[in-house]
Amino acid sequence: MPPSPRSAVASEGDLYARAVEGLGFAAEMEASPCPICRETRARPRFAVEGIASPVIVCRGCGLGRFEPMLRAEEIRPLYPDDYYGEPGVKFQPFVEWMVRAVGARHIGFLSRGLDPGARVLDVGCGRGVILGPLADRGFEVHGVEVSSEASRGADARAEIRFAADLADAAYPDAHFDEVVIWHVLEHLPDPRRTLEEIRRILKPRGRLIVAVPNFSSAQARWSGAAWFHLDLPRHLYQFPLDALRRLLEEVGFEVSTDHHFSLRQNPFGWIQSALNRIPALPRNGLYTMLHRRGRDGGAPHTATRRALLWALGVLLAPIALLATVLETAARSGATVHVVALRPSDPAPSSDPSDRSTTPASSPA
Repeated sequence: MPPSPRSAVASEGDLYARAVEGLGFAAEMEASPCPICRETRARPRFAVEGIASPVIVCRGCGLGRFEPMLRAEEIRPLYPDDYYGEPGVKFQPFVEWMVRAVGARHIGFLSRGLDPGARVLDVGCGRGVILGPLADRGFEVHGVEVSSEASRGADARAEIRFAADLADAAYPDAHFDEVVIWHVLEHLPDPRRTLEEIRRILKPRGRLIVAVPNFSSAQARWSGAAWFHLDLPRHLYQFPLDALRRLLEEVGFEVSTDHHFSLRQNPFGWIQSALNRIPALPRNGLYTMLHRRGRDGGAPHTATRRALLWALGVLLAPIALLATVLETAARSGATVHVVALRPSDPAPSSDPSDRSTTPASSPA
């Protein structure tokens, strides 16, 4: 659930085109304690255009993060209105249709095992891509977003609360049967606090489904600074799968399964990351081209460049699909979604000194 965009002004091209530089063999540094494992040793990994803080990687658990973490006044301008689309439509019409069609396919996964009428919350619901199909299946759907601007186009059947932080939405204890936080956790300044709040508002044996880019994936390792799913500087954290599992367990969830296939995210990640490795092309240029133009913006590329990007995207698509199948088989998906349950026992202590330092178990 990104911060409110209301006071921000930025062009659509600025959203995704910031240069990211790999820092190679930068010397190890002392940093603030890692929010997952408390390790203070880290290595600078990326520098982002216009951002003073580098992205560092923890030597203990591999978590990537800004050091020092960006302040609220630095984060807010990263989410102008164009980030959310207009009105409630983020991509060009055909691409928007595909996004919603593919998104609807995983509704069966999100609803599996839920009783009729179950109460489901989508944290950072945005345009509500999953809320409408869930309502169609008879579930009571809720969403939380930072502003009405962010949720334009959401299904009218969804009850949406607007809050800068999930805790500010003030949901009752043990209120939801399922909470979904889909590619939102990496945007948040304090992921642990959000997960603790989710645990509070889930019913005992309630289910959490959280999706993030996988910083330990084959795609991330191959792409380096060109990786599309870095999405710097909006992604404040870069989660390796094991670090995410560890965080969930420390907060008090029982991690059930992790899933590595995403037709909506992973093939395009291979395509755009490959294009980002070509110096003559703009960073994330194909993705920018697929976006719906902002109200006052023009086309982001010349006709010649658009034709080139389309041609390269089509040529790379079969390779990207094959790479996605292979990374899934290797359990190294570029994005992952993890299923976890709230146990019936009391929540663990939130005192950092009481947190376990036992490494997370390997994915099943």
